[in-house]
Amino acid sequence: MIDFAIGAKPKLLSAILLALSLTSCGGGDRADNSGTGEGDVSCDGNCQAEQLNSLSVADVETVIAQAVNEAKARNAKATIAVVDRVGNVLGVYRMTDADKQLKISTTADADTAVDGGLEQLILPDGADALAAIAKAVTGAYLATEGNGFSTRTAGQIIQDHFNPGERNQPGGPLFGVQFSQLACSDFSLRDLGTGATGPGPHRSPLGLSADPGGFPLYKDGIAVGGVGVISDGFYSLDKNLLDFDTDQDELIALAASFGYQPPLNRRADQITVDGKVLRFSDVDNNQLASSPEGVNNYAALTATDGSLLAVTGYITAAAIRAGTIFGQAESGIRADAGLYSGQDAFVFVDGANSNRYPPIAGSAVAEAGTAVLSVNEVQTLMTEALAVANRARAQIRQPLSTQARVTVSVVDTEGNVLAMAQTRDAPVFGIEVSLQKARTAAFFSSPDAADFLGDAGLAKTQYFNSDLTANRQINIGDYLTDLRTFTANNNALADGTAFSDRAGGNLSRPFYPDGIEENPHGPLSKPSGEWSAFSTGLQLDLVMNGIVQHLFHVLAGTSEVGQTCVGLDISDLNNVVETASSDRLANGIQIFPGSVPIYRGDVLVGGIGVSGDGVDQDDMIAFLGLHNASQLLNGSIDNAPSDIRADNLKPKGERLRFIQCPQAPFLNSDSQNVCQGK
Repeated sequence: MIDFAIGAKPKLLSAILLALSLTSCGGGDRADNSGTGEGDVSCDGNCQAEQLNSLSVADVETVIAQAVNEAKARNAKATIAVVDRVGNVLGVYRMTDADKQLKISTTADADTAVDGGLEQLILPDGADALAAIAKAVTGAYLATEGNGFSTRTAGQIIQDHFNPGERNQPGGPLFGVQFSQLACSDFSLRDLGTGATGPGPHRSPLGLSADPGGFPLYKDGIAVGGVGVISDGFYSLDKNLLDFDTDQDELIALAASFGYQPPLNRRADQITVDGKVLRFSDVDNNQLASSPEGVNNYAALTATDGSLLAVTGYITAAAIRAGTIFGQAESGIRADAGLYSGQDAFVFVDGANSNRYPPIAGSAVAEAGTAVLSVNEVQTLMTEALAVANRARAQIRQPLSTQARVTVSVVDTEGNVLAMAQTRDAPVFGIEVSLQKARTAAFFSSPDAADFLGDAGLAKTQYFNSDLTANRQINIGDYLTDLRTFTANNNALADGTAFSDRAGGNLSRPFYPDGIEENPHGPLSKPSGEWSAFSTGLQLDLVMNGIVQHLFHVLAGTSEVGQTCVGLDISDLNNVVETASSDRLANGIQIFPGSVPIYRGDVLVGGIGVSGDGVDQDDMIAFLGLHNASQLLNGSIDNAPSDIRADNLKPKGERLRFIQCPQAPFLNSDSQNVCQGK
């Protein structure tokens, strides 16, 4: 057993509200006295193409040195990670005597500890670096020229209530997004192992982080990466946004980002969702104990301060390296060369600059004798979805007149990727999430979904005690049983009902209907006492074995996880067996809106997923993109027939939702009810 003392993060109520005001920025990358870079705050997605900014070695050194100096001023010992915008780890620095272990928990009170999932795990030496990397990746992946989000923002939008701390409110708009960018994913790329950076997007060791202490990094108003800090050995989240905390990790990370902070009118606290202001940080530059200046003083650090680290699977050498330029082939994301004419699209490329996911024909359908999706159908669907996005008004970006920036993915009924692309400056997190959404819609709409989940050969999920000894196992088939009991339908997931992510997400909440605390949990969720952001239910249990296998590989030297997250038997971590050889859910499922299944008549032929903006916008782009493609293709493919959609179901007397489209959603148009009747 690992002996590990842990204390809660300080929760001191602050009477100081964030006093930073909007400022203009000039043309340099020198910091002003607020720590905000002097980039052009009018950037709305096009600045990167003009300036080609990236993090240099000197930039990474500056960020690390500023973090170390703030930690020293606070008598703290921190581990710091810096990544570029596509997740290449550019440097990891551990201060001398920093806590190398990590406790994962959403509560510090042993009497109210959650029993399940990743909760209460105490990870051994080296886990500090993984937490810092996950925080840095989150800061980078949530940031664009139109919005600067942090890990605190992430924590606000993934919990059981929005806002956290408010009673009887629906779950966060991105409920479940933390289980994306997984190390076992078949989409996210891995470090090349050569010491050089490579095309991304790259994976995260712990998915997206909700633990304060991760910020995006900007140059000239352009998102170029992220920084993450862990100093207290506690990987958690803020369960109450009704106050302001003085969080040590957040203060050190804020100092680290000085001179590289997002323009003030692009920060999360300038953006609202459902009428609620998002939170960027509970602290500001006036509360820093050091005096960061945005200049490189890395050379002043000595061996007594700490040292750089190599981290298995993320950075081969204990060194600092420069980041890639986002939007160029070296980053793995570059402008489309003509597949999606007129859509200002970007595609995902490999090290040879070849499109990883050009439109291809499907190879599987739900019913024998039905034609698979053709190349022309896939390309038309992608083009029309991108066109809807380019007309749509963004929800989570500034300025308010900005178009939605999203990624679109199309899959067949077996989860094979048929095409992926995104609009300019779409957030990186939405790339893999769009694929999760597409696969989730196709899977849950399939008439053999029940066979897959209920198969006795599907590996059980292994839970662990806090000391990482084996605990109980979870039978995935129990979720199917609970779903059928909950819906009073003994044929659920075998009767051909068409499920969107919004509909499946309704059933994946810890309260049903969503947010009403006295009500029972959804059948795909954990019950009270077992549910948390680290223990969501079916979503986590499907991928838990893959997450754990990777952690054991990095921290204990067992075999590395392959590029699949579902169907892994880890009863012997040195001899992992894949029991479900399928791409259907290879990077897990997603449980917040933005996908619909694709039909040929009344037969399922695939799924489309969209992610990167407000969830209503994501819903609309997927749904209308498919509808508009159907019009061009003379109805050869379309949305699910209305009589088989999940919104016909009323479990416990409450109707499920299929999609929800925003009001007046288009730029330069006052059109309303754009999805009605389709």
